[in-house]
Amino acid sequence: MAINEPEPRIAVYLDYENLAIGAKENLGVAFDFGPVADALAERGRVIVRKAYADWSYFDKDRRMLTRHQVELIDIPQKMGGSRKNAADIKMAIDAIELALDREYIDTFVICTGDSDLSPLVQKLRELDREVIGVGVRASTSKLLPGACDEFMFYDNLVNDAGDDSPSDTSDDRPPSSDITTVLATLAGLAESSGTVRSSSLKRAVLRKNPAFSETDLGFRNFGSLLQSLQDEGLVSLEGTGDPEVTLAAGTAAEQADQLVSQLLADVKQVKLTGFKTALKKLDPNFSEKRLGYRNFGSFVRAAEARKLIKVTGKGDARIVKPGPQR
Repeated sequence: MAINEPEPRIAVYLDYENLAIGAKENLGVAFDFGPVADALAERGRVIVRKAYADWSYFDKDRRMLTRHQVELIDIPQKMGGSRKNAADIKMAIDAIELALDREYIDTFVICTGDSDLSPLVQKLRELDREVIGVGVRASTSKLLPGACDEFMFYDNLVNDAGDDSPSDTSDDRPPSSDITTVLATLAGLAESSGTVRSSSLKRAVLRKNPAFSETDLGFRNFGSLLQSLQDEGLVSLEGTGDPEVTLAAGTAAEQADQLVSQLLADVKQVKLTGFKTALKKLDPNFSEKRLGYRNFGSFVRAAEARKLIKVTGKGDARIVKPGPQR
């Protein structure tokens, strides 16, 4: 994003029943809006958040969504009627009305795997809006991703390796997690928009955690924090004023590879669900987010792509073994 380029304004609509059932049946976890919110914070300013469902069926989810400032639109089940169709229709009407009434909202995020909402996606694009889709891979219609400008699979946003804690929604985050947030946000911005300036990085970090303050970490300003991260070999800065920020590939990544190799040389194989725990036993400071990965699942997939490891089996029985490069 260029320095003077306005940030995208985003509206998010969740077909919550589709997402909740898809996450539970296919991933074995409850749907968590946190990873979606983090991914969107890296793309622009979220103006509208609405979720549609008969909330009497999802009472436990209300608190999680409310914590993320999501407006809950109740679609009660009616005798002889289809709750699902009612939610789809209401969601489509609301999204089109907003697009016609609020020209400054240029990006719509449609969170569903249901191909019935493809006409909504197509109409929004006809209205010259960018449309991003979000859905659970196994329960997403093959027709839907191709209709969107971009499609993010929920599976890739959450940690799918089984041993990371859920996304932190506490307001009392320790300073170490603030550093992790900066690095993870930088990685997400670089992936979605390429060049990342210091100012746009700070804005994205504040969207994720409005209480973030570099002074809490002992720095007089955000530039001083970035300079310290550069001195640690975690980022690189180029230019003055509003420098370009990139993740530093070198030492930290090489140390992580050595850690993985050391672990597998000792134990030969390890269950994927215990892989991160085993790495942290060898090095308590290990953090995939400090290496620029959104979650541990992304770290695992990257290590496998580089042939550092090989993952075999299915579900919780998956095993991590040394890769062919070794």
